[in-house]
Amino acid sequence: MTDAHHPHVFDATAATFEEMVIRKSLEVPVLVDFWATWCAPCKTLGPILEKLAAEYHGAFLLAKIDVDKEQELAAAFQIRSVPTLAVVKDGQLLGTLPGALPEGQLREMLAQVGIEPAPAPPEAVATEAAPLDPHQDVLRLRKLVEAEPEQAAHKLDLALALLQIGAAGEAEQLLDKLPANLATDDRAIKARAKLGFAALLKDAPPADVLETAIARDPADLRARHLLGVRRLVEGDAASGLEQFMEMLRRDRKFGDDLARKSLIDAFRVLDDEALVSKVRRQMSALLLS
Repeated sequence: MTDAHHPHVFDATAATFEEMVIRKSLEVPVLVDFWATWCAPCKTLGPILEKLAAEYHGAFLLAKIDVDKEQELAAAFQIRSVPTLAVVKDGQLLGTLPGALPEGQLREMLAQVGIEPAPAPPEAVATEAAPLDPHQDVLRLRKLVEAEPEQAAHKLDLALALLQIGAAGEAEQLLDKLPANLATDDRAIKARAKLGFAALLKDAPPADVLETAIARDPADLRARHLLGVRRLVEGDAASGLEQFMEMLRRDRKFGDDLARKSLIDAFRVLDDEALVSKVRRQMSALLLS
């Protein structure tokens, strides 16, 4: 199932293939992702492809085909294993290749068939500059769940939004009810990890109290840990990681390696690869010094 937030990603079927893939490819290249619900590499590849589709701003479309549901299409393309990618351009199949490729090779493959990122449209730039208030996002997603209760992906989106505003209990209930294919989705796994952090905040003081405690005593590592967790759960990853790093600088062994363990757990849940890589290097340098 595709994410409703990706305008350049869609599910293709035998009934829609001619219009949505062949005809669309006369206007813009279409990358076809043949996948299956039981395929572990597909679950890794899917989010990467959707991320690229968003980053390329419509320079290509991503059509996703479930080979179990669309056996006729899989046979037509002679799909023998999944994931497999096909490129359709100007109404013609340019070729297929195994899809379990890292992001860098996927970018190279797109470049080889003349697909380069397009500039972001002005409205997208404006949206990125002014992100939706998390509470408004929760309200929007609640209405979407009510309008389309059969769409489990909406419930996952709502669970993630609820985590952003600290409503961990309701988020956990939604995650518990997800179907198996979404429960193992990368975003659901990260949400579970975030719940682990959220559980640490049960009965914890609010951020301003923790900040006051740290200002009074910079060596209050328990307060630093809770503030780091709170920042992480609220979506301010850089601030949260900095609190854990400061704990590591001050006392590496505090709380049975609490700072190092918190950093490693945080790396697992964050999507900002550049930030994770930067702080991971800082942590390694500090531990090796």
